[in-house]
Amino acid sequence: MSVDSTEASGLSSALHAQTRAVHSATPADTTGSHPLSTPIHQSSAFSFDSADALAEAMAGPDGAASYSRRGNPTVRALERALAGLEGGAAALATASGMGAVSAVLLSLLRPGDHVVAQRCLYGGTHSVLADLAERFGIEVDRVSGARAAELAAVLRPRTRLLLVETVANPTCEVADLPALFGLARRHGVLCVVDNSLASPLLCRPIEHGADIVLHSTTKYLAGHSDVIGGAAVFADRELYGSVWRRAVELGSTAAPFAAWLTLRGIQTLPLRMRQHCENAAVLARRLALRPEVEAVRWPWLPGHPSYAVARRLLAGGGGMLSFDLAGGRAAGREFVEGVRLARIALSLGGVETLVTHPASTSHRELDAQALRVAGVGAGTVRMSVGLEHVEDLWRDVEQALEGL
Repeated sequence: MSVDSTEASGLSSALHAQTRAVHSATPADTTGSHPLSTPIHQSSAFSFDSADALAEAMAGPDGAASYSRRGNPTVRALERALAGLEGGAAALATASGMGAVSAVLLSLLRPGDHVVAQRCLYGGTHSVLADLAERFGIEVDRVSGARAAELAAVLRPRTRLLLVETVANPTCEVADLPALFGLARRHGVLCVVDNSLASPLLCRPIEHGADIVLHSTTKYLAGHSDVIGGAAVFADRELYGSVWRRAVELGSTAAPFAAWLTLRGIQTLPLRMRQHCENAAVLARRLALRPEVEAVRWPWLPGHPSYAVARRLLAGGGGMLSFDLAGGRAAGREFVEGVRLARIALSLGGVETLVTHPASTSHRELDAQALRVAGVGAGTVRMSVGLEHVEDLWRDVEQALEGL
């Protein structure tokens, strides 16, 4: 179950996001005392005093907790917190970001439907769309996300859903959400956006017309590289109810301990995002001056293709950047192996700085042409900028560049 976070917690909707992050998960007062940390309800099932009470609890997403796949008090606390942060009517916490993507797409799409998707979506999302296309005849058209005219050119009577990312991975392109969603909604198309890289602290897509906001809570929301999780936040409770039923059937709902870890992470999200953004800004500006670097992609860096949109939609430039090395694939691999403080690892959004070479890892199966279409160069390096002192980070980056 998930209810409006403000209603559940008694918090004013006028509170700043920083305050809501700290307080939106405060447990309800049931005993006269107030736990400062949300309790972990590590129970698979819950008992009732009568068969009728259990039956009532199982009637839908708003019932009392009966079986943790259907709803758990700790998980529901996370859902309330996420709904409040995103300004949604309800939220569904899942076992992973792909659990949220799969639950939404499998719930809403039917054979013969048409989907418009951003070209630079996360690879796992592309895989789900490709599987749906092959097995169920879902048709998919791709757009950049930069211009509503592209969307207008591919809309059809059977278009069911538009799927974009607030900040794309690893190109850092920012979709023009108001323009895209305004057009889509006029044609009755559901608007779904993955907000993982921005977080609710930098952008709240529901305010720009989104119907569903997706998250890999593994990333910035949890923020400590110690939990796998996902979420879908809904602008409409009826839409939430239909997806909740399918998520329960799929078994993609979140576990209580993972939810608790995510709640703990959310309380420091404002501080972490501020430092992620500040560190990334310094590194992006300095990287742009290096002779070994051909291009830097960070949304708030002047010259980035999405700079104007990013300054309009985002409250900060984010903690992820990518850059293209002049030496191509060999230089990309040498750089990520040459850093000493940053670590070579997948994922992003944790407190530590991580680097990857997409052409040899996440995009390793693509040829040169396919890499260009995806916006990934042979020498592209993706960096998830952490919370270390920025001068230590820069010394690490500098020595790795000098070693090329």
